[in-house]
Amino acid sequence: MVEPSLCVLPSGKEVYCSPTPRNLLSPAVSNLTKMNIIVAEDDSEFNGIITQFLKDLGHEVRAFSSADDAWVAFGTEPADVIFSDWAMPGMDGLEFCRRVRQLHRKNYVYFILATGNRTNVADHDSAMRVGVDDFLIKPIHLDEIWRRLAVAKRILDFTRRIQQLKSLLPACMRCKTVRDDNHYWQEFEIFIGEQQDEDLASYICPDCQNAVEARVKTGA
Repeated sequence: MVEPSLCVLPSGKEVYCSPTPRNLLSPAVSNLTKMNIIVAEDDSEFNGIITQFLKDLGHEVRAFSSADDAWVAFGTEPADVIFSDWAMPGMDGLEFCRRVRQLHRKNYVYFILATGNRTNVADHDSAMRVGVDDFLIKPIHLDEIWRRLAVAKRILDFTRRIQQLKSLLPACMRCKTVRDDNHYWQEFEIFIGEQQDEDLASYICPDCQNAVEARVKTGA
């Protein structure tokens, strides 16, 4: 095992900058599915180290020196994971996360916030309230990044499975009414007006089932 060492960058920031080589990582880590990751970090040296580490793990990475630029890029092409510094010129990491959450995208985005100064409980509470998923405290141990990504991958997989299940809405194939979560059948037009981007699976509601059975019994 290669032991990471604490490095002081010319900017004065510190980072554990000797990551474990990819071929020495556990199979579970080395075989993580490639994810699309956005990095927003205003320190160019720190940004470069993190970006290269993520690329070495096999991920697709877009790196930016400000949250403003990262936000514009996210609007053009969303990401699976966002790694953002908290304190940056212009938009900070907290506002970046808030804007991402306000979009209410169908696919969940895992947001990791890095900070060196705001480390108390109140800071973490305020970050959690706007939708931050995880924290990294500077100086950052690079091995902690892939551990966070392993958690992110599990969360993203779970949310996508839930979204797939939600897309299987029970719709009566005869009268086209739709059953909601309270088992109440309502007109299709009313239901669909309350939903976004949902696909419908074919079912038959109780009223139509009774009607069909009555017709079968009477031979109609």
